[in-house]
Amino acid sequence: MDCLFCKIIKGEIPSETTYEDDLVKVFLDINPTTNGDSLIVPKKHFTDFRDIDNETLIRINDVAKKLLPLYQEKLKCDGLTLSNNALYSQEIKHFHMHFIPRYIDDGVKHLSNKECLKDIKTIKDKLKQ
Repeated sequence: MDCLFCKIIKGEIPSETTYEDDLVKVFLDINPTTNGDSLIVPKKHFTDFRDIDNETLIRINDVAKKLLPLYQEKLKCDGLTLSNNALYSQEIKHFHMHFIPRYIDDGVKHLSNKECLKDIKTIKDKLKQ
């Protein structure tokens, strides 16, 4: 398999690892949004959230909860954004959680294109099951 993250996990490509256990590896993102921007990556290859097992998802969440106080203490971050991309917006097809420390004046804005947004009731009606 020619997966960038699998190669990092195997040690074929170096990374700045901040945490590792039997299921996941956490390393600094080489294209960071903020200082300390990290990726929580399962050691087993999963393409996206649709095929990852619950045990690994729980571990990823537990690791994020464990790391936040460390990042707050050492990097003085004010908060955290956790995010996951799938399909269209997923550059590397190996499940990973973005762990992005947030700072009061970091200038990071959430994406929004108000011109293409529909009324919230219209969206709810489309999603109602």
